[in-house]
Amino acid sequence: MTQPKVPAAEHTLRILSLLAGARGPLPASIIATKLELPRSTVYHLLSAMQQHGFVMHLPEQRRYGLGVAAFELSSAYSRQEPLSLIGRPLIAALVNRLGYSGHLAVMHGRDVLYIVEERAPGAPALVSDVNVRLPAHLPASGRAILAAMPKAQVRALFPNKDAFVHRHDSLALRGGSGSDSGSEPHGGSSSGERGSSEPEIDRYSALRRVLDASQTRGYALERGSVTPGFSSVAVPVLDHREWPVAAIAVTFRDEDVAEDQLPALVSEVRDTAHTLSTRIHGKRPPAAE
Repeated sequence: MTQPKVPAAEHTLRILSLLAGARGPLPASIIATKLELPRSTVYHLLSAMQQHGFVMHLPEQRRYGLGVAAFELSSAYSRQEPLSLIGRPLIAALVNRLGYSGHLAVMHGRDVLYIVEERAPGAPALVSDVNVRLPAHLPASGRAILAAMPKAQVRALFPNKDAFVHRHDSLALRGGSGSDSGSEPHGGSSSGERGSSEPEIDRYSALRRVLDASQTRGYALERGSVTPGFSSVAVPVLDHREWPVAAIAVTFRDEDVAEDQLPALVSEVRDTAHTLSTRIHGKRPPAAE
């Protein structure tokens, strides 16, 4: 085997590949063993990657997982034409069948970024437009992705209360076209209005309860956390490692969908997510436990 000309770069990429393929954060000793590297080398490289945000250290567990910078790289790839080109016609067909607006979103750090937005005929404009980012713990699309992640990885993304954006601040769109903190998104309520029926998610324990409920029911549900009077359901899109690379969601007025209509609605969203997962050689999204 030819020796690499830049061994440090080679070892760094191998560590990142190993962490990306793992189901959760790993101890440095396991990384060294699997890659047949000296522990001292692994610790030095992990320290450098941690400083640049590519690796997160979980001191209580003595493990390392992918950091925000690594997620931004992966979501940047996901935002390229392949995923949006494959997903756009599927979202359009879903919207035509249901009559509600649909979205395809990917993770971007602690946010979700919308890469496909298909508005239903006659539906109001939504805050979740293409290239808009929202805090991942608020919309159903973000919750669907987080619920499919290993718990340790979610904990690494949300290590403390400072990681959570409060609801009344969340509707100031993060980047993307049309960003305007004074705008009034779908529903006509200002970003400071607190008319949501859901409690504030302001700490990891509250987020964990929401994500556990999403896993139990087999889909993510959001009621008014983005805009009062509107709800969304979402299902993750899984790659070949069962990693959630995206989520498909539909948004509707609360009065338009009764509780007994949700199962049929979710079934359509899940089937679409399954189709997209299959087309990227991934796994079928899980049903309710």
